[in-house]
Amino acid sequence: QVQLVESGGGLVQPGGSLRLSCAASGIIFSDYAMSWYRQGPGKQRELVATITRGGRTNYADSVKGRFTISRDDAKKTVSLQMNNLKPEETAVYYCYAGGGVRYYWGQGTQVTVSS
Repeated sequence: QVQLVESGGGLVQPGGSLRLSCAASGIIFSDYAMSWYRQGPGKQRELVATITRGGRTNYADSVKGRFTISRDDAKKTVSLQMNNLKPEETAVYYCYAGGGVRYYWGQGTQVTVSS
């Protein structure tokens, strides 16, 4: 059974930082590109960051320079370090594993940016 379990969400003030983590099980983690998506209230789900099997990273323009995605294949985890958070980044953040025709989603973790 494949599971992607996110953690690290919570309430943070504008300008603050959070680190999200996603632990995978049931897959050969190194076979998958890993991504973080988010979906804010009344908004469509959007891609935030991706890290390929080889470690190459890609970011949405809105988070470049503030967010960092990383992976640890030995621990089967992917992380998202988020700095200088903005209120409009309040959303449910989802972990995503993509491997060709196979893909999996986590259940999401809530991030609320508010004073």
